[in-house]
Amino acid sequence: MDKNSLIKEIIRLKQEKNAVILAHYYQDEEIQDIADFIGDSLELSKKAQQTNASIILFAGVHFMAETAKILNPDKKVIIPDFNAGCSLADGCDPADFKIFKAKHPGHIVVTYINCSAEIKAMSDLVCTSSNAKKIIASIPADKEIIFAPDKNLGHYLQKETKRKLVLWDGSCVVHEAFSLEKLIDLYKKNPTAKIAAHPESESHILKIAHYIGSTSGIINFIKTDPAAVFIVATEAGILHELSKAAPEKTLIPAPSTEDNTCACSECAFMKINTLEKLYWCLKYESPEIIVDEQLRIKALKPIKRMLELS
Repeated sequence: MDKNSLIKEIIRLKQEKNAVILAHYYQDEEIQDIADFIGDSLELSKKAQQTNASIILFAGVHFMAETAKILNPDKKVIIPDFNAGCSLADGCDPADFKIFKAKHPGHIVVTYINCSAEIKAMSDLVCTSSNAKKIIASIPADKEIIFAPDKNLGHYLQKETKRKLVLWDGSCVVHEAFSLEKLIDLYKKNPTAKIAAHPESESHILKIAHYIGSTSGIINFIKTDPAAVFIVATEAGILHELSKAAPEKTLIPAPSTEDNTCACSECAFMKINTLEKLYWCLKYESPEIIVDEQLRIKALKPIKRMLELS
């Protein structure tokens, strides 16, 4: 089936099955174009909670679809490829985290949304990069805090909030792939540019950024800032929506240490999803995300607290 036929069939199936397609900014362009909603983790969490659709097709990675299921137990949640993982979520094993947590009794546990349902269930609060500072600020100053699984976001939050955080040693392989040396060289060639970076990036990248924020935050910054040229240090999929939101701006992906075709940083997990997989997923309503009910209830509590504070 060619691309146009796939798109027509996906639209037909979506209407027939009362389905909604949620897509993360890091998905391929053709998936973003067919989605009902595009967003970052926080925006998509809210959309998942608000939808009246019977089926949620989540074009993203596993923890995102799992979060949608936690918020929508009565809806069928499906994902194009069950193997669309995340280095942050995969690098925080529940059994290991339970031991880590036990070593720091009395601590408030704040976890980045990029983690499994099991890790969320062991948490007091969940956050996204959009609301992390607000979540940390909501915790009384006399309370000690564990932050997991992203140490880079954790280091950034320590600096911003002046709070001491006990950090899990996890990171995003995409945001750790930016080359400082190449970025400085690129900036020298574009001295009027502004650098926008995601806080999952390493501290040496954040130190030279003009703006640090979530995916949505980066988009809003570039749309509203008077600069004409921007170097964007996050997953390259964001450039598609950015180019539509700010067509008059020049957008340059931050260079990666990898010698790949686009010289930018791409999430291999996000790119596992394809238009064809979306079609088969919707046609057969599979793979489906299933979450044990007791686990779901435990994981829901910190997510609900996050949404209330957001």
